[in-house]
Amino acid sequence: MARSDAIDFIRRQRLAVIATVTADGAPEAALMGIAMTSDERIVFDTFTTTRKYANLRARNTVALVVGWDDEVTVQIEGIAEEPTGEDLERCKDAYFAAYPEGRERASWPDIAYLAVRITWMRYCDYGIGGAGVLEFTR
Repeated sequence: MARSDAIDFIRRQRLAVIATVTADGAPEAALMGIAMTSDERIVFDTFTTTRKYANLRARNTVALVVGWDDEVTVQIEGIAEEPTGEDLERCKDAYFAAYPEGRERASWPDIAYLAVRITWMRYCDYGIGGAGVLEFTR
């Protein structure tokens, strides 16, 4: 298995558990709808009033777990950034391709889009005949 196979697996997923850390070091996790950009960043939307948004503004490191069916997952660590300008439009296009109904939320007050640049990931396949565990860094 190559890194590109793990990326393809992530592209096929629609949900991820995202974990952030509060200012005082407490963990916080949430299930999020995700999409992936052509440059391999994971995009999601959230409200600027959420804990995860505040956490990411204070400390932009993030962990995600993608997949769980058939005992296959990818654990991810990365850097979350709030895109602007043309980059924001590219991220939104990727997100709306996965979630067309997301276009309606784009006009809601306090909506934000975040893009996670992957710095490390571990592909785990514990199913029968699975690939086992493979780690990849950027």
